[in-house]
Amino acid sequence: MPCILNIETSTDVCSVAVSRDGECLLNKEDHCGPNHAVRLGSFVDEALSYIDSRSIPLDAVAVSCGPGSYTGLRIGVSMAKGVCYGRGAKLIAVPTLELMAVPVLLGHDELDDDTLLCPMLDARRMEVYAGVYDRALREVRSVRADVVDGDTYKEYLDRGTVCFFGNGACKCFDVIAHPNARLIKGIEPLAKNMMPIAEKRMAEGRFEDVAYFVPFYLKDFVAKTPKKLL
Repeated sequence: MPCILNIETSTDVCSVAVSRDGECLLNKEDHCGPNHAVRLGSFVDEALSYIDSRSIPLDAVAVSCGPGSYTGLRIGVSMAKGVCYGRGAKLIAVPTLELMAVPVLLGHDELDDDTLLCPMLDARRMEVYAGVYDRALREVRSVRADVVDGDTYKEYLDRGTVCFFGNGACKCFDVIAHPNARLIKGIEPLAKNMMPIAEKRMAEGRFEDVAYFVPFYLKDFVAKTPKKLL
């Protein structure tokens, strides 16, 4: 029964959760941010105290790896690395957009098997960071920066239902304007929803090198994104 400390700081929300064997043992959230530099340390201290008081060994730290806020991701990954070094724990990277799909999959049983999921993080103006996934969280289209217009997701919408969600979806949903488009409100990347992805990666042995790991946003994503989007 692995115990995982989950850290999520990719948006203005700061959240930390302790999970063990598919159960969330402790959850802390701050939705008044961005307050990562102030709140994350106290949340992690509380989580570690909870673990220690129950003599639970910490097996891994899972951290959201982007895309997302440059500053938020740096703070979250730095904290995760520090805990891994101090506790001898493994490091697990959880892609932010996959994480956002978890509450949609768990909370919307009515979705058809061929429904596609398009999580969106707000960039600027009509720009978003987005990816397209099927219901098994297999990547249908890789994550990239999109300037959204009526044709941006047309090839997927013409096949069937596509669910759009995240803080980038509301601002561009009217522009998408397709009968197969569905908007799901209230979806944010939260640490408590990292459990299924983090536990799956732990079971598969998909760990990161603590010394060299950097968030997706800081490494590959920035290099491939037009300067005007950053």
